[in-house]
Amino acid sequence: MNAAANASLNESLYRWLIRLFWLVLVAWVALTFRQHGISNDEYVQHTYGQMLLDWYQSGFKDQDAFHYRNLYLYGGLFDIIAAALDPYIPVMIWDIRHLLSALFGLLGFYGVSQFGRLLGGPRLALLAMTMLFLTVSWSGTMFTHTKDVPFATCMLWALYATALVVRDMELVSGRVIVLLGFAVGGALGLRVGGAFAVIYLVLLVMLRAWLDHRQLHTPIFSRLLRMVWVLLPAAVLAFVFMAMCWPWSVIEADNMLEAAKSFSHFDFNMQTIANGVVYNISEVPRSYLFQYLAVKLPEAALLAFAGVAVLWLVNRRSLRLADNATRMAMYTLLMGILFPLVFVMDDRPALYNGVRHFTFILPLLAILSAWSVRAVWQACVQCTSSLHYHAQALWAGVIAGLMLVTLVDIVQMHPYQYVRLNRLVGDQVQAQFKWEGDYWSSALRAAAAQLTALHLPARAQPYWVAACVDTPQIEPYLDGRFSVTRRWEEADFFLSTTNMHCHEVMQGKLISGIQREGMWLAVVKDRRHLQGADRKATPAKN
Repeated sequence: MNAAANASLNESLYRWLIRLFWLVLVAWVALTFRQHGISNDEYVQHTYGQMLLDWYQSGFKDQDAFHYRNLYLYGGLFDIIAAALDPYIPVMIWDIRHLLSALFGLLGFYGVSQFGRLLGGPRLALLAMTMLFLTVSWSGTMFTHTKDVPFATCMLWALYATALVVRDMELVSGRVIVLLGFAVGGALGLRVGGAFAVIYLVLLVMLRAWLDHRQLHTPIFSRLLRMVWVLLPAAVLAFVFMAMCWPWSVIEADNMLEAAKSFSHFDFNMQTIANGVVYNISEVPRSYLFQYLAVKLPEAALLAFAGVAVLWLVNRRSLRLADNATRMAMYTLLMGILFPLVFVMDDRPALYNGVRHFTFILPLLAILSAWSVRAVWQACVQCTSSLHYHAQALWAGVIAGLMLVTLVDIVQMHPYQYVRLNRLVGDQVQAQFKWEGDYWSSALRAAAAQLTALHLPARAQPYWVAACVDTPQIEPYLDGRFSVTRRWEEADFFLSTTNMHCHEVMQGKLISGIQREGMWLAVVKDRRHLQGADRKATPAKN
């Protein structure tokens, strides 16, 4: 069999493996989307979506959405879709939102696959999808992070469209222009941070024009003017789509600037933790995001990055890309990763919940880690003929072993795998209190089910339940025997996750809870026997 036929057979195999991967992903979403609890922000976000829907249905007269808390500073793309679906789907609205968020997550997997194909064909696409699944801050959050995951997906597709634009320049297709417009508009229709996508596009088009000028002596200024004309339809489409999803942004000329300023210096009285050190969210060190990336990314990805770094130092030629189109795709990928990281280092925005606010770089890191695995594999071929097979086998074995370790952890921690930390932290049971864990309190859904399963004596008044979450997060999962109270000292039962030691605020007999891999994620405490001072709350360690 000749080389061309062998390559064609391999591509066919990987295409079938990708289809199998998709079958598993879809089945996983369908079977598990009802297992996740309500996140801290979902109640207000859903209310905002209903208000935006009211604005449209009232003929633009109902202005409540533009005065509701600080939600008007966000776009409502996701929330207005969820609010519109609510009356027509006979499922709890929170499960509808989680399924919709998971669908955005699947669209993110597809974007990673397409970008991977652009960089290296179907084998790289499959490896990138696998790396993204092993990234628990994506696969574990795609049901409940209903703002972050849709935003990340739109940003990914905007960057993919940008890669196609800078590859083809004036010859870019109308299909890519439409994709770019909807992706950028969708990102801005969720969060003002979608402006990053516009910055990427401008910088990369300028870079391509400059590179072509150096190599082919093409004019720069006139070419950039032509690209403005080429990209104008995408800009118009993005603006219109953004305005539909985020009408407040266009009501006043400076509203977008106000939103950008607000999020650049967003601050309120809240604490976070990184490697055991507690910070106010406005005072986190520049290393905060990097620390969380180091402990949240899968071990295989970290090893791949380390391997490419070594190659860069000892044999830079082995990392050369085959053609100009592949190089532009890599430049686009690196822009999408490095620009936000430099922004964090320079601007020092308020950060909390680990990598949550930079979820949009995780799919890009998955692609880069997959490319890095392949780059080291290919570099092994340059070893002496007697060694390169052993070097490739060793590299593949170590990467596969680390992937299997992560996969086993995901299975054992499901559906709370987003709390997983990698092996750099050592013993997870000891390390769980050094980092933010179940900050969305997802485990309280199962804890509430344990409480409602108790056989309790009937009484006229309800059993009072205190919970270390916002009231709407727990109420839908309790039956009529229970009522949530804000006067915690009167509570008969206390439900809490263990994140930031919140479970230690109230005393009580531990009667049940949620455990994974030896870690307590949530607790249920019986407080009916407590008297006097024992019923009062005490400050948590953090």
